[in-house]
Amino acid sequence: MPITADHELIAAAQAGDNGALDALLRRHYDRIWALCRRLAGNHADAQDATQEALIALARGLRTFDGRAAFTTWSYRVATNACLDELRRRARRPVLRTDDHFHDEAGGVGAVDPGPLPDHVVDRLDIDGALARLPDDFRAAVVLRDLCDLEYADIAELLGVPPGTVRSRIARGRAQLARQLGNPDTAPERPTPRP
Repeated sequence: MPITADHELIAAAQAGDNGALDALLRRHYDRIWALCRRLAGNHADAQDATQEALIALARGLRTFDGRAAFTTWSYRVATNACLDELRRRARRPVLRTDDHFHDEAGGVGAVDPGPLPDHVVDRLDIDGALARLPDDFRAAVVLRDLCDLEYADIAELLGVPPGTVRSRIARGRAQLARQLGNPDTAPERPTPRP
């Protein structure tokens, strides 16, 4: 009978079964990739972070004690790998011209794209909107809304107080809504005086 439950795969992998480790990582790969893709904002950095997360999971599995679900633990490992990748990215030089920059893939884009114009928002571009969020807002929103982690877990993972997590999630969601064309969250404009 094949091993199907995570706890069985973990036990077998901790005992040295490389097949069980492979099966466990394959089972959780899509979720880890999705988390890294949304946090990183681009495929190249997400691939690097996913690879680093898988390596860290494989190396750290012997110390995994099961106090948290494997999914929760793997999200923590992947988030740390992705945040490390974002810090490395922040240190990379970016070639700039007057109003444009050249990204790592060789493309050219506006320095500050701002909210999407109304005519562009024919369909929701969640990934694009997430990529335009500041890293700290994006991490909190993705961990809560994609990974369904509790506020306390996000606070521990990001090393900030729970109130800061709540604030980042609220502000990040509001920015997302504005970028996606939700008029209820558009910034208030001052009323012209006569």
